[in-house]
Amino acid sequence: MIIVGCDYHPSFQEIAYVDTESGELNEQSLEHREAAEAFYRKLWRAEERRCAWGWRPVDTRVGSNACLAELEIELWLGDVAVIRAKRGRRKPKTDRQNAQHILHLMLKEDFPKIWVPSWENRDLRQLLWHRHRMGQARTRLLNQLQAVALNEGLRCKKKLWREKGRKQLEAVRLAP
Repeated sequence: MIIVGCDYHPSFQEIAYVDTESGELNEQSLEHREAAEAFYRKLWRAEERRCAWGWRPVDTRVGSNACLAELEIELWLGDVAVIRAKRGRRKPKTDRQNAQHILHLMLKEDFPKIWVPSWENRDLRQLLWHRHRMGQARTRLLNQLQAVALNEGLRCKKKLWREKGRKQLEAVRLAP
């Protein structure tokens, strides 16, 4: 498995990664979005290992304190405050040291993961939010029409929305 510790910034990423099978440890600074996407796509697509029964893809886990690309890589988002607290000392830090610290926490299985909803869950939430907003818009519109009816002397309350009440409301002449 390849485990990646990532200190994410909008303009660059500082990463430290280890291959748990070979023990190889590397560090890298990914300056541009294209470089970061190429690195993660390489992990996602190209990395395969020869084993007794043939070639198999390498499992990859990325730990970060911010969101990364939407690849099929196991992504752990961490609580920034807890990561900072586990660092302990208050000496000046660098992004490189942050990436190493995140990797260290992941290797000793002490990484403070936070829950992130799946894409399906996010889509469902967005649809529910849209439905809620449409219901609010309908209620506002009905209240406005009720106010127009009251201003014109129609006091039907809920009967305003029945056939007879709607005909009365449609017959109201509004000012231009």
